[in-house]
Amino acid sequence: MIRITVDGKEIQTEQGKTILQACLENGIYIPNLCFLETREQPRASCRLCFVETSDAERPVTACTETVRDGLDVRTNTEAVRRLQRTAFKLIMSAHHCTPKTCPVAKPCQLMRIARHIQVGLNPRPLETLERDVQEEVDLTFFTYYPFRCVMCGKCVDVCRDRNERNPLTFAKRGFDTVVTFFGSGASNLPCDDCGACVAVCPTGALIPKPPPSES
Repeated sequence: MIRITVDGKEIQTEQGKTILQACLENGIYIPNLCFLETREQPRASCRLCFVETSDAERPVTACTETVRDGLDVRTNTEAVRRLQRTAFKLIMSAHHCTPKTCPVAKPCQLMRIARHIQVGLNPRPLETLERDVQEEVDLTFFTYYPFRCVMCGKCVDVCRDRNERNPLTFAKRGFDTVVTFFGSGASNLPCDDCGACVAVCPTGALIPKPPPSES
């Protein structure tokens, strides 16, 4: 075991862990959307987990930076918050869902992050991006709502880990990027209905369908 200090608090963790893993395991919250404990290689796409460390000149992403004995970590500096707020506003500019219409049990991950970094959930009119995507995509086991999707990639990653046929992937580019499903809407969708993708979705972009007997 090694010791690091986070915001003045000394914690113990294992060599090889990332700063994000060490903090979360010790009850210290760092905003994140794309982190999956089961993935060896972090996606590092949401850019929300910035921290400052004693041996780096600039903020680093906590999901990619490994711990070192004696490391001093600061999670709430002005530089960190500025980067987090910029990343979060960009994410929310393409997320067309409000707390009143959110289907996820409250508080959802976006609400928690907004509260933690002290920023509003609703972007200003000029900060809202129009996306060329469908309102919803009806699939065999669940419904996909692209406007709620923040492209965290968790559903794609967990699906790849569980299903060698990789039914979930990304399509299009930029802000029009969507999660796509091979065989979408068809009875031969290469999906065994494990529910892992729905379970890891932080925004309600994937909503499971009830079994036929409950419809």
